[in-house]
Amino acid sequence: MTIDPSVPPSGPGCLDCDAAGGWWVHLRRCAQCGHVGCCDSSPAQHATAHWTATGHPVVRSYEPGEDWFWDYATGTAADGPELAPPLHHPTDQPAPGPAGRVPADWRSHVH
Repeated sequence: MTIDPSVPPSGPGCLDCDAAGGWWVHLRRCAQCGHVGCCDSSPAQHATAHWTATGHPVVRSYEPGEDWFWDYATGTAADGPELAPPLHHPTDQPAPGPAGRVPADWRSHVH
């Protein structure tokens, strides 16, 4: 199954960046297992790495006010159902984030 709308997100931020003490530009949520990873503009690009490692191709934006899906396998926008809440990271969490881990020169680290 490519999308499982019953699975909640793995947390409020990029699971892998949090584990490594890293930071992200924007967040993406795997529509199959709920893994939250950082976008391709982020230094570590964990959402794409998750797709490569697991074969889970569809992500949904995990940013407030965004509800789009992306299919890495086709490289195109995708349609998807309403997913289990929460639908975005906490609104008090900045982008890039998280607060306290983003370097002052963050723009020089984005892709």
